[in-house]
Amino acid sequence: MKIYDVSMTISKDIQVWKNKEEKKPKFKVASDFSTGTTFETDVYLNLHTGTHMDFPLHMIKDGKTSDTLDLNKLIREVKVFDLTHVKDAIDEKDLVDLNIKENDFVLFKTRNSFEDTFNYNFIYVNECAATYLASKKIKGVGVDSLGIERDQKGHPTHHVLMDQDVIIIEGLRLGNVPEGQYQMYALPIKMKSVEALLLSVILTD
Repeated sequence: MKIYDVSMTISKDIQVWKNKEEKKPKFKVASDFSTGTTFETDVYLNLHTGTHMDFPLHMIKDGKTSDTLDLNKLIREVKVFDLTHVKDAIDEKDLVDLNIKENDFVLFKTRNSFEDTFNYNFIYVNECAATYLASKKIKGVGVDSLGIERDQKGHPTHHVLMDQDVIIIEGLRLGNVPEGQYQMYALPIKMKSVEALLLSVILTD
């Protein structure tokens, strides 16, 4: 069995949304051996840092939060599709010939997985593709960008998918993962009533 860790490594230099300084993780030594008997670190972290999952509250007022988390939906088989040929947005035309079935959880590998700095022109899932995925009645979609969409007015990709209770995972690293079917273990840090959760995601073949 081969194990693929497809999570981003959180550090002070991790790529963040639009390179905004306020979104970068902050690490502070709270105690070290010169001041005490233990070493401890405080961390300030936006919940959309690195690999994470969105809940509807992220885009919808009074939407569902992490309180609705169901781990059964995050430990399951997934399909990885290689879309590294896509140059701008993942569109419906890029998906229609793929083996996407009802109840599938799909992960899209793009050129994003090979970029360590934020690219304002990252590959995203456009509204047409989101509508197609929703029509297929998939259970979830994972992308290797920090956002599943890029500057679409009104965030239609999020809304289309969230309206159908499709799980959205962002910030995957799929560069070393061949196209195929895998078992996914996406384990969140449990937090109450928030709009996103940090994830550690591994795939096994």
